[in-house]
Parts: sequence; C-alpha cells; structure tokens
Amino acid sequence: MQPTFVQKITVQESQTAAVYGSGLLPVYATPALIALMENTAMQMIDLPEGCSSVGIAISVKHLKASAVGEEITCKATLTEVEDRKYTFSIQANDSTGDIIGEGIHERFVVNVEKFLGKLK
Repeated sequence: MQPTFVQKITVQESQTAAVYGSGLLPVYATPALIALMENTAMQMIDLPEGCSSVGIAISVKHLKASAVGEEITCKATLTEVEDRKYTFSIQANDSTGDIIGEGIHERFVVNVEKFLGKLK
C-alpha cells in the first residue's frame, strides 16, 4: 500500500476566485486548491536536518466549484521517490464525496542554505 496523507479545510471567503483575482466568482479558487494540494503532499516528506522541499511541477484539473463554507478533503498519495524527487497523486473531494480536483505533483528536497544562497 502506498503512503498517503489526508487533511481537511473549510473554504473561506479569503480563498475565493474573486479575492485571489483568478476569477470574478465567490467560489473556491483554483490557486487555493493548488496550494492545498501542494501543502498536503509537502507534509508527507520526512526532511533531513537543514532541508526543505520545493514544488517543481504540478498538473491539476479543477473539476467542480465549491462555495464558501464547503468542507474539502485533500488526499496525497506518494507514488514515486527518485533520489531527492518525490511524485504524488492528489485528489480533493467535497463533503458529498464528489471529486473537485485531481492532479500530479512533484517536489524536490533541497538544502536550505545552498538553495537560498543561489538567490544572492
């Protein structure tokens, strides 16, 4: 069985497309869904001291709108580990069990000091 992690959120007004600027409607924004998916996957990686993980790729389908107050359950499943690269299958469902989003996400483990040093 592949390792999984599940977390639940309730859609807030601050997470709507109208607030994010990704649309005009008061529904759960695609960028907020993507952030939830990345966060769910990120929590599965057991990081060595001095390391963090960064998202390097994500492919998502946002399949159904969700209103403010809706409970969203997000589940990440670790599907592959290749050296420092982790690949996840992610699915988000609403309170009725309908799939609202699904995708594939890749993260890479980096040394924080070395990574941030490249920004200077």
